[in-house]
Amino acid sequence: MFQEKYQQIERMLRACTGEEDVLLTTGGDHADLASTVAFRLAKREKRAPALIAADIAGKLSENPELGDIQVEATGPYVNFRFGPSLLSEVVREAVRPGYGSLPHRSGRVVLEHTSANPNGPLHVGHIRNTVIGDTLARAFRKAGYPLEVQYYLNDMGRQIAIVSWGFDHLGLAREEGEKEDHYVARVYIAANQELQKDPEITKEIDHLMQKVERGDAETVAKFRKAVSLCAEGIKATLAGLNAHHDRFVWESDFVRIGDVDRIMERVRRLSQAHEDETLWVDLTEQGFEKKYILRRSDGTSVYSTRDLAYHTWKGRNYDRMIDVLGADHKLIGAQLQATLKLLGEQPPEIVFFEFVSLPEGSMSTRAGKFVSADALLEEVAAKAFDEVTTRRPELPLEERCAIAKSVAIAAIRYDIVKVSPEKSTVFNWKEALDFERQSGPYIQYAHARACSILEKAGEFEQTYRYETDHEVALARHLARFPAAIEQTIEELRPHLLASYARELADLFNAFYHYDPVLKSEGETRSSRLTLVEAVRNTLQESLATLGIDALRSM
Repeated sequence: MFQEKYQQIERMLRACTGEEDVLLTTGGDHADLASTVAFRLAKREKRAPALIAADIAGKLSENPELGDIQVEATGPYVNFRFGPSLLSEVVREAVRPGYGSLPHRSGRVVLEHTSANPNGPLHVGHIRNTVIGDTLARAFRKAGYPLEVQYYLNDMGRQIAIVSWGFDHLGLAREEGEKEDHYVARVYIAANQELQKDPEITKEIDHLMQKVERGDAETVAKFRKAVSLCAEGIKATLAGLNAHHDRFVWESDFVRIGDVDRIMERVRRLSQAHEDETLWVDLTEQGFEKKYILRRSDGTSVYSTRDLAYHTWKGRNYDRMIDVLGADHKLIGAQLQATLKLLGEQPPEIVFFEFVSLPEGSMSTRAGKFVSADALLEEVAAKAFDEVTTRRPELPLEERCAIAKSVAIAAIRYDIVKVSPEKSTVFNWKEALDFERQSGPYIQYAHARACSILEKAGEFEQTYRYETDHEVALARHLARFPAAIEQTIEELRPHLLASYARELADLFNAFYHYDPVLKSEGETRSSRLTLVEAVRNTLQESLATLGIDALRSM
């Protein structure tokens, strides 16, 4: 309904102003929709924006197509506020399963996220990539897009060569119960320590990389075995965070099938390409001083070359490409985009994010200084269990453990995704687990409260009449959910969805505090219970899109 009214008002504003872009957007606290088109018209008409906005509001208010939508000028803004019949229709839609889902679209989307090097477990520094990527993936699916989520496995880099050398030379056995990726990290750290003691080992590492590039079957098999082992552990961690990939793409496949050779031949033909000891692209015209190197002096390709081949393949198989990358990849990501454009290929859209850390500081797998995502999940789950036990000691142990696990995932995912990607953040478990503050568990608790109210109410007839300030504010916010999904995928900013869910929980808690539900009577009681059901359903849908369980009891 919201999208339909948006499009209707947009058409009416176009007809009234003669402008194609009427600058219509959500109106925040002051209106359901608002337009700033008067600012644009002021230049043409040489009149004050406030006078133009008043004229537009006057013309539109006479149009019977608006029904009970109120239109008024507030200074230079033209504001639109939904009336009672539309709010009733909003709640009628919001109680339906799947509310917020948008119509099916045909354009295929590929979204790559996480793609951490398979030389150890995901750590706290990686999981912001995972949470941003998985939330965007869920939002795209909610918005009706056919989507494939990919993890790009770097199975040819120096780090993997070091791991493979470590397996061959150090004789480190896997300990009982040791997770696969943690075992690989132990081998990698030990191998790096040997490298520091004996720099001559570097030559052996270089030789391994040359052999894998040439397709030496034994070396390729060893690299793939080490990467596969680590990937199994990474997949388990991703599942523990409620994140899932549709496909794991192997970097070496693009060498094996000849795509890397083909992309280097195409690069050679560019006027910006230079070939001396290395093959590199001069991107100074695109604003980059640093050389974009695609082949080493020993003839081996580099990660960037294989990345070009990978993205060329993606561009030819999907309509829209999205990568989620850390801020430390800004240069190489921008160079990739620029080179793909020179080649006449589709560049990816890139969501760059700043890093999440713990109060302890930065992490490094090579030095063995990292807090794994597994350890973080385990610690937060233990703290969540203590909190759940304090609140609900009467629940069976198994149920408290299950709730604690869901609460821990909610705490981590929400605390990470609520901050816009371009801002760095520090994960604070006390704030993340606070049931009373703006956290994931806080939103889960609002859903559980709605479930409790409905359970106590028993059967009721759905009715749709809303008059009090809190009822109207809640119904108006419910209307915005489909628009929040649309805005999230258009702007690639998943924190917008997190903000929507938190605001819904806030408005519901205020409504519950000021407007009695179970103690009200007659039509008022039925209408408020229907509103509670609409909130419960919308919270469930928004939490699912955030990758968080909608608990019925906490």
